Amino acid sequence: MKKLIYLYFLMPFFAVAQDCKLISETDPFTKVRKISTGFIFLNGGSLTIDADKKEVVFLFSLNGEGRCFDNNSTASIIFEGTKTKGSARNGGTMNCEGLFQIVYRNAASTTSMLQKLMSQKIASIIFKNSDKKEFTITVPPDKQELISTMATCLVNESKTLL
Repeated sequence: MKKLIYLYFLMPFFAVAQDCKLISETDPFTKVRKISTGFIFLNGGSLTIDADKKEVVFLFSLNGEGRCFDNNSTASIIFEGTKTKGSARNGGTMNCEGLFQIVYRNAASTTSMLQKLMSQKIASIIFKNSDKKEFTITVPPDKQELISTMATCLVNESKTLL
């Protein structure tokens, strides 16, 4: 009986270990489970992070005109408090709807760039479209912590999909 009481008092420590509110859904036809963070609204666009058993996708939706991206479009990610920056290519299809995808393979080990996105705060992202025109999204301080927390939660949860 005493052991049950101790377990009862320790339960809150385990409950707050991962405070993630992810959206989970199963495709009715393929029965493939997918998880998502939902939309995180930023200055100049929005971000959603999705994962399935094959890949983890950072999908940016940029506001405004002339946002055409193809497979030669790039994004430079500037991290808060450091001079280092990451770069990525558009992993999605050619579009003029302002959609830019950064795709990582979902594997048992996390790639270094994905690990950096999980552990460091993003200050801004500079997108270069197919015409080499630049668009900048600045990430407000309150959203910086949210993005790294949600990315960590989603990547850790995506390992269960393998």
